Amino acid sequence: MKELFQHAAITRGITVRVAVNFLPEQSAIEAGKWFWVYHIRIENGSDETVQLLTRHWRITDGRGMVNLVEGEGVVGEQPVLHPGQSHDYVSGCPLTTPMGAMQGHYGFRREDGSRFEVAIPHFPLAAPATAG
Repeated sequence: MKELFQHAAITRGITVRVAVNFLPEQSAIEAGKWFWVYHIRIENGSDETVQLLTRHWRITDGRGMVNLVEGEGVVGEQPVLHPGQSHDYVSGCPLTTPMGAMQGHYGFRREDGSRFEVAIPHFPLAAPATAG
């Protein structure tokens, strides 16, 4: 099945694409827990080799509560991307509301040691309406 990337942002030749899906089988709606999985593809369209070092997420739930998540790499990796290469990973996000949103940025380093930030596009987390 081909993934449909619904959101994208480009910074300095680096494209970040996001596909997000609600997972009812991982959610416990009666207990106030909703879960989404998101697939990220990072594409190096620049003419430089770069390495992803850090991530910074801003996760907002349906009540407007903000959770900031920062750390090294993505799912335990700090991938090096040569020109024309891409890196894919999948992760998840639990919320205590049926809707919210995520956005953020990655910290990258060029071969000369200089650093720059790459935007992660804003994307909504929305559970389908349920009867009841």
